[in-house]
Formats: sequence, structure tokens, C-alpha cells
Amino acid sequence: MSQLYDLWKSFNRVPVVGKRAFSVAFAKKAPYFGSIHPLVNQLRPNYAEVIVPNRKGNHNHIGTVHAIALCNGLEMAMGALAEVTIPRDKRWIPKGMTVSYTAKASTDITCIAETDQEEWDAADGDLAVRVKGIREDGTVAIEGTINLWVTPKKKK
Repeated sequence: MSQLYDLWKSFNRVPVVGKRAFSVAFAKKAPYFGSIHPLVNQLRPNYAEVIVPNRKGNHNHIGTVHAIALCNGLEMAMGALAEVTIPRDKRWIPKGMTVSYTAKASTDITCIAETDQEEWDAADGDLAVRVKGIREDGTVAIEGTINLWVTPKKKK
């Protein structure tokens, strides 16, 4: 297991406070994540959930969660998933994102990233991470893929 996953498990020994503390700590790794005040809700190999709150600081001109705040949440979920899933002998970097906005983001949005372990085990180049953001009523507000470039680590 990865260091990030070990950290997640140790923080989650403290209900509610543990998720918030982990989310703040993880957001410091890529400080832009902190701008949306995210909450990492679930994390395990091949699956991650990050909640992007419906708050004024995340709104667009029509009072819904801004598309870029949603993309930030999707990227945070993908990054967490990648860190706890990737085999130890590989490395990854994001290559691109393709998303569709399918409904107004009028509530907190749960950003989900998913993969299958077989994809990681066989990866040597492109790997597509499935992402979506779901409103509290179950409606998908955003969906797409984040493409990663996965390669073997160089031997020292």
C-alpha cells in the first residue's frame, strides 16, 4: 500500500475530524486544491470521492458550482486514486481532461474517480480514469475522463 493510503487509514480512525484533517493535508500537496475547500470522503485503490461544497467561493455568475471548481475536484479525486492505486514500479502524470457538463451543479458535488486494477497493471502509456460529479439528488452534473501517462520508473 502507498504512504497516502496509510495516511488516509490513520486519519480515519477519528470519525469526521479525520476526513477533514486528511483533506486539508492532502490539499497542501497541490495548494490549488485547497481553493475549493474539498472533503475527501472515500479513498481506496481504484476509487476516490471528493466533495466540492456548494459555497459562494465556488460559484459562477449564476450561483451554481463553477465548472473549474468541479474540474479541480475531479482532478483531486483522480490524483488521490492514482497515488493509492499505481503499482510501485510505475509513475504517472496527468495528460489531459475531457468533460461534459450535463446538469447544473446546484448542490454539493461528489466528485468520483474510478479505474480497474487491470488497467494499472498493464499500463505503459495512456490510462483513462473515469470521472463524474454527482449532485445530492443523484443527478450527474459533470462526467468525463482524465487521461494519464503511466510509465515504468527509471532504475537508479
